[in-house]
Amino acid sequence: MGKLNLEEVDLYGLLGLKVNANINDIRTAYRKKALKCHPDKNPDNPKAAELFHQLTEALEILLDESARAAYDKLLKGKEAARLRYEELDEKRKKFKEDLEARERAHFAKNKGQKTEEQKLQEEIARLQKEGAKLVEEEIRKLQEEVNRELSGSEGNTEDGSQYKIKIQWNVGENDDGGYNEEILERIFRKYGDIAALAVSQKKGKQGLALIEFKEKKAAELAIKIELGLIHNPLKLKWVNKDLRMSHKSNISAGSSLVTERDYESLVLRKMRQAEERKRLIEKMMKEDAESN
Repeated sequence: MGKLNLEEVDLYGLLGLKVNANINDIRTAYRKKALKCHPDKNPDNPKAAELFHQLTEALEILLDESARAAYDKLLKGKEAARLRYEELDEKRKKFKEDLEARERAHFAKNKGQKTEEQKLQEEIARLQKEGAKLVEEEIRKLQEEVNRELSGSEGNTEDGSQYKIKIQWNVGENDDGGYNEEILERIFRKYGDIAALAVSQKKGKQGLALIEFKEKKAAELAIKIELGLIHNPLKLKWVNKDLRMSHKSNISAGSSLVTERDYESLVLRKMRQAEERKRLIEKMMKEDAESN
C-alpha cells in the first residue's frame, strides 16, 4: 500500500469536494466515503483498505490549516502552469522544459530555497510526527460507527493479550529513525485503546517495538493500514503465529500453539515492568535471528 502521490491525486476530487469546501464539508465527505470502504466492512478487498488510507491522508492534510494552505498553493501553481503550457507551441514547449530543468538544478544547489512541493512535504511530515489529533478523532468516530454496524456478528469474548504486533523500522548509527515510545503511541492510538507498548533500547540496524491492543479490531486495522512516517515506513507483523496465519489465509492454525499463546500472555501481563519489557524484546529478536 503506497503513500499518496500528490502530483497525481487531487485531494479535493478524492473526497468529491470543491476547492472552497469548508471544514464541515470535508469531515462529512470523509465519513461518507470512508464508511463505505472501511477495512472492517471489506476484509477481503485490499483496494478498499488502500482507498481508506488515501482518504485518511487527504483528511489529515485538509483539516490542518497550514498544510492545506501549502497544498492549495501547490494546486494553484500546477493549474496556472497547465494553462500556460497549453498556450505554447512545440518549440516553446521544448524551450520551457529546458528552462525548468535548469531551474530545478539551481534549486538543488541552493538548499536554502525550497519549492512549494518541498514545503508541502514538510507540512505532511510535521502532521505525522505531531499525531494529527483532529484526524484521530475522526477515525475514532468512524470506528465507533463501523463497530455499531458490525455488532452482533462477533462475540465479546476477545482475549486482548493475543493482539500483539511487532513493529520494526530502519535506524542510523546515531539516529532512532524518527521513532520513540511517545511518537509510536501517537501513531497507533487512533486505532483503539493500547494495553501496552514497549520500545527496545538495544542498538542495531533496525528499531524494534511491541504493541498490544485491547481489542482485536484495533490491532487488525493497524496491521492493514498503518505505514508510519513518509521518510521511514514501519513494518508490522503479528507476534501471535496463528493470528499471522489467519491474516494471510483465514485458516486456523489449530490447537498446537495453545501452550505458546499462554506463555506469551503471561509475559505480556508483566510488560509494564521495565526488566520484563527488555527481556521479552530481546527474546523476540533472538527468535527472529534463529528463524532467519
